[in-house]
Amino acid sequence: MILNIRIDHKTAEISQMEQLNQHMEGIFQEINQNHSVNEYLQIKTCNRQEMYLVIDKCDLNYHWGDLVVKKDDEALEHVLRLASGLESMIVGEDQILGQLRDAQKQAIKAGSCGPILNNVFTKAIHVGQLVRKKTHINEGAVSIGSAAVRLAEHVHGDLKCKKVLVIGAGQMGTLVAKALVVKRLKAIVVANRTHDRALCLAKELGGSAIYFDRLAEALYDADVVISATGAPHPIITYEKLKEAVPVETLGKMVMVDIANPRDIDERVAELGVRLYNIDDLRGIARENLQMRENEAKAAEAIIGEELVLLRRSLKHLEVEPLISSIRNQAEKMRIKETKKALRMMGDINGQEKVVDDLSRVVVDRIFSGIIKNIKIAAEKDDKSTLEVVERLFSNG
Repeated sequence: MILNIRIDHKTAEISQMEQLNQHMEGIFQEINQNHSVNEYLQIKTCNRQEMYLVIDKCDLNYHWGDLVVKKDDEALEHVLRLASGLESMIVGEDQILGQLRDAQKQAIKAGSCGPILNNVFTKAIHVGQLVRKKTHINEGAVSIGSAAVRLAEHVHGDLKCKKVLVIGAGQMGTLVAKALVVKRLKAIVVANRTHDRALCLAKELGGSAIYFDRLAEALYDADVVISATGAPHPIITYEKLKEAVPVETLGKMVMVDIANPRDIDERVAELGVRLYNIDDLRGIARENLQMRENEAKAAEAIIGEELVLLRRSLKHLEVEPLISSIRNQAEKMRIKETKKALRMMGDINGQEKVVDDLSRVVVDRIFSGIIKNIKIAAEKDDKSTLEVVERLFSNG
C-alpha cells in the first residue's frame, strides 16, 4: 500500500500547519510501531508537509484531525498533480519540482526511498516537466515569493523608492528578492544567519547585506519587511520590534511572513504594523488560478494518461522478483547446457561466442512470451495466474 498523509494550504491555515508540523514525526512513529514501513519520503515547504509511505496492506483506523490521508491510486494522482503545479497555492509555480527532487535525493541518501517510491517520484518529476512543456501552466507564473511582493504592493501601493528588508537568503528569500529587482526600489537589504549567502544574494540584486545580529538596525527605517527563513521560532517578536522601531513609523510598516513556522510574532500587529502571512496570499492565488484554468484542464488530461502508465509500471514492479527468479533459472540452465555442448563439439576455431550468443537468443525468445503474460496478469490483478506461474517455476 502507498500511503500519503498531508496537511497543506487547502485544508489548513498557517497556525494549524505549525501545530501539526510538530506531530508529523509522532504520526510516523505510530504507524511504524503498528505496521511494517518499507519505504518513506517526506516533503516540507512553506505551505505543505507530506509523508509518503509504502506499508503492508491494512485497515487504517487512525484519526489525525486536519490531516488528509490518501492511499494507492489517490495518493499517486496527488503526487502527479503536485509535481505539475496544480496543488500549489500559486498554480503553475516551478519551485515544487526542485523541492520534489530534493526530497527524493534526501530519502535515497537516508536509505528510506526504495524501488516503489523511487519509481513514483521519478515519474512525478517527469510528468511535471511534461506538463510544463506541453501546456502554458507556468507561463509568467508567479511564485510564493513574488506573490508576497504583490501583496505588499496591494497594501502599500507602489514600492518605488521604498526600502525593503528581505530576511532569509534561501530558496524562498531568493524568489522574493528577484521579484523585487524590477520594482526600482530605493534599497533592498538582505539579512541571513549565514552572512556569505546574504552577500551573494545582495550582490545579484544590487542591494546590501547585513549581519543577522544587526537586524534591529535594518528594521528601524524599513518600509516593507518580507521574511522567509527556516527558523523554528519567531525571529521578530513584539518586544524586539517595539524596541527597534519608532512608534510613529510602526503604523506605516508592512510585514509579509511567508515562513512555516512563522518568523514574525502575530502580536506585532498590536503595534499598528500591517502584518500578513501565507494565509493572506489566498486572494492572489485565486486570481492566478482563474488565469490558468484552461491550462490546468490540459495538464489534468496529461496527468490522467501518465497515471495509467505509472500504475502499470508499479504492477510490473510487483512481479519483478518472480520474473528475476525465472530469468536466473533460465540463465543457469543456458550456461550449463552451453558449456556441455561446447565440450562435445571440441575445437570450433574460436566460434564459442557464436554458440553462446545463439543460446542466449533462444532462451530470451522462449521466455519473452511468458514474461509478457506475467506482466499482463499483474496489470489485471490476475492473482490465480501469478500463483500458477510461481508454482511452475518454484523448483527451477
